[in-house]
Order: sequence, then C-alpha cells, then structure tokens
Amino acid sequence: MNPSIQNALQQLNTLILGKETVMQQLLACVLAGGHVLLEDVPGVGKTTLAHGVAAVLGLNYRRVQFTNDMLPSDLLGINIYRPDEGKFEFHPGPVFHSFLLADEINRASPKLQSALLEAMEEKQVSVDGKTYRLPRPFLVVATQNPVEQLGTFPLPESQLDRFMMRLSMGYPSEEAEKRLYLEGDKRQTLSAVKAVCNAETLVKWQQQVAEVKCSPAAAEYVFRLVQATRQPGRFVTGLSPRAGLAVIAAAKAWAFIQGRAHILPDDVKAVWVPVAAHRLQSVQQQHSSRQILEGLLNHVAVS
Repeated sequence: MNPSIQNALQQLNTLILGKETVMQQLLACVLAGGHVLLEDVPGVGKTTLAHGVAAVLGLNYRRVQFTNDMLPSDLLGINIYRPDEGKFEFHPGPVFHSFLLADEINRASPKLQSALLEAMEEKQVSVDGKTYRLPRPFLVVATQNPVEQLGTFPLPESQLDRFMMRLSMGYPSEEAEKRLYLEGDKRQTLSAVKAVCNAETLVKWQQQVAEVKCSPAAAEYVFRLVQATRQPGRFVTGLSPRAGLAVIAAAKAWAFIQGRAHILPDDVKAVWVPVAAHRLQSVQQQHSSRQILEGLLNHVAVS
C-alpha cells in the first residue's frame, strides 16, 4: 500500500472509530474520481468524516447546509452588475471548491438538487448562458438523512446514479462508542489532521488508478453480476452499463489502495454493494437491495 494512503487511512480511523472498511471504500471512490453519498441518521459522524477526508487530502473544502429555501444561485454563483464598469461580474458560488460537502442534500428542493447534476457529471456549471469549469479534482460528498424524516425530499434517480457509492456507517460498536464517551467528541481533533497530499498529487493518483489493468476475466465477472440484477423477480430494473463501469472504476481504486496494478475478484466484491445498491429497487419486500446484492456474490461464479 502507498505509504501516504496508509497514513491517510490511519488518521481517518482515529476520527471515526471502528469503521475501517467504510474509510477504504470512501477513499477508493475518491481515487476513482467518483462522488459519495453518506446516508445515515444524524449524529454518527458523517460531517466529521467528510471534513476529515478533505483535510487529509489537502483539498479546498466548503460545507453547504442544504435547506428547502435554497436557490440554485446560492450554490452555483451569480452575476452582479458593476455600474462603474458597465458590465456584469460573475461571483462563483460554493460549488467552485475541490471538495464540496452537500450537508443534508435531501432537505433541498428538487430544483436545487437538479442544479447540482451538471456539476457532478460534466465538472462544469452554466450560469446565464455562460459555462464555467470547476476545479480539478472536483468531489461532492453529500450527506442524507433517512427519507422518512420530516422535511426531506427523495433524490431523483438521475442524481442517485451520479453518485458512485452510497455508504452508511451505522452506529459504532459497543467498544468504539464507550471509547468515544471517554475521549470526547472527535471533531476536536480535526485540527491535528495532516494532509498527505494536495490536489495535484490526488489527480496523479487518479490517473494511476485509471491505468490499473482490468483483465477479460474480471470484466466477465462484473458482466455476470450486472446481468444477474436484470433477471426477473429481483429488481424493478437492472443495472445499466454505466453502473458496470462504475464497479470497474471502483474496483481499480480498491486494487490501487492494496498496492496492485490489476483487479482481482475480491476487489470487485469489496465495492459491489456500495456501488450498486442505491441504483436498484427491490421487488421483494422481505429483502433489501443490499441483501439481494450480497446474495449474488455467493451465487455468481468467478471466471
């Protein structure tokens, strides 16, 4: 494993106790150039984790608290008229940061949620007919409360598909929670987090991830998994080819973290559920999408 990446994981594991796998999955998503949706109940450390990731990667960070009265211009920016110069001047919004934390994204109206689509997909925004490029790298980490809570709007399917992974930390283990009570709020230690890289280094790592080899056997395995989601009786609709590409990209990043230049079936298994689950709706009321996807890993043969 790259020493800098190992250092990053060690620092993150001191912020959020007992969630090593989630840390690696989130970092894999970042290295693959994807966006992350953190879905959990309030108070389990979603915002602290996002802030810690931005700090350890040395990225320009901005947190935006989404509310139901926010306008697209509050996020993208606005043109302001300068009478002394006789022209409009564009004032960029919070989206013009390398690391955007969209806190409680499902509290915003669908109009604002859709305004984020172009930024996530095209790495650019359009304001008053003019297009502006976003910084590179550009990463959105969005937090989301369960949709059954008051004042929330479900994310449209088109936007869910723009998130490479949906992760959930869940409640801490008994040991980790007791340790948290003894040591205090981990947000106090954010200032001690030291960056292991910067934006330029992260872009280089992302390029190296893209060069990780995917063998025909690995591509065949992903194809079989994707095809299995399209079988009748499991999901309303199966995974698209774009979802399959996301699985490959995430698996490459997972292999890169492990220090390998090629994908193994275990790399695919490590990212399969967080990449696929939020893109699917189960038709079996007694089983969630996550449960069915985990079952497919046991039934789909490895080439």
